[in-house]
Amino acid sequence: MSVEDEIATIEKEIRDTPYNKATSHHIGKLKAKIAKLREELQKRASAKGGGEGYSVKKSGHATVTLVGFPSVGKSTLLNKLTGAKSEIGAYEFTTLDVIPGVLEHNGATIQILDVPGLVRGAASGRGRGKEVIAVVRNSDLVVFVLDVFQTQHYEVLKQELYDAGVRLDTTPPDVVIKRQDRGGIPISTTLDLELPDDLIKAVLGEYKIHNAHVLIRDHINLDELIDVIMLNRVYIPSVVVINKVDLADEATIQKCRENFPDALLISANEGENVEKVKDLIYDSLDFIRVYLKPQGEAADMDEPLIITYGSTIGDVCDHLHRDFRNKFRYAQIWGDSAKHPGQRAGLEHTLEDGDILTVIIQK
Repeated sequence: MSVEDEIATIEKEIRDTPYNKATSHHIGKLKAKIAKLREELQKRASAKGGGEGYSVKKSGHATVTLVGFPSVGKSTLLNKLTGAKSEIGAYEFTTLDVIPGVLEHNGATIQILDVPGLVRGAASGRGRGKEVIAVVRNSDLVVFVLDVFQTQHYEVLKQELYDAGVRLDTTPPDVVIKRQDRGGIPISTTLDLELPDDLIKAVLGEYKIHNAHVLIRDHINLDELIDVIMLNRVYIPSVVVINKVDLADEATIQKCRENFPDALLISANEGENVEKVKDLIYDSLDFIRVYLKPQGEAADMDEPLIITYGSTIGDVCDHLHRDFRNKFRYAQIWGDSAKHPGQRAGLEHTLEDGDILTVIIQK
């Protein structure tokens, strides 16, 4: 039996087994086994692929990957967004390499990557899926590009990325598993868990973890527990863009709006809503702009420092110079995060969009 067949057999058994307290251990072990088999399948695909994969050096303030089936218009969209010259053709698999472009928007420099179209089975290596997914895993944002007439591809794309360890639009579970030499598996938690301790221990046992301290500060399910154990998951936000609306009738467009209320409907070929795509990408990356003000001088309001939401003054210091944190004395803040203009603040102060910042360091 092949690995794919074994996975399919186990998945069927899980579907056919009613979940209750009596079957929870069995299902937990089955899910753990599937995760290990998928990892084995991906390793085989990487070894079998050989040759040269896709290597793209990250640049700018963030990297965004356009993900979709072949011929959905990713190359056209890239060209409209960035002016990059990605080959365009009315047939599948036109893009055979990763084509990078640069989007300058609201003071941010954003790298946009057009990758070969994903197909069903990509997580197992089909259609150079392993190489493409490796690029996706290194991204800061996934933009799903769907054909207005084939929006069902969305679920296929999400499943392929999920099978490859990409977790979309969520955050890592707040769980720490610290292996030990002895002592069994004590479990500490700050909340009431739906997963019983013996099930957690049973799943850990499937990965040969018999001595570890487990700290859980999040409501997790069985799949999320396995994700924590695997240590190879990535967590990336995503947005959906539905292309070729210029070719669709009103009924088709209305159906897209109903099924994808948060999606942006565009025509890359006609340039319709391309500017809105730029705004969507920028907003989804949680950028904020901070304007630097040298002591005793006017703030530079033309070239903001682009950082992510939740960044602190310490993060800015790390960005400006490797010695700034060690030499930091204090900072002054003007803007929404300040209680009053010119407020003195320390390294842990969290900045807001539009803040003006002066950093004072030791000479």
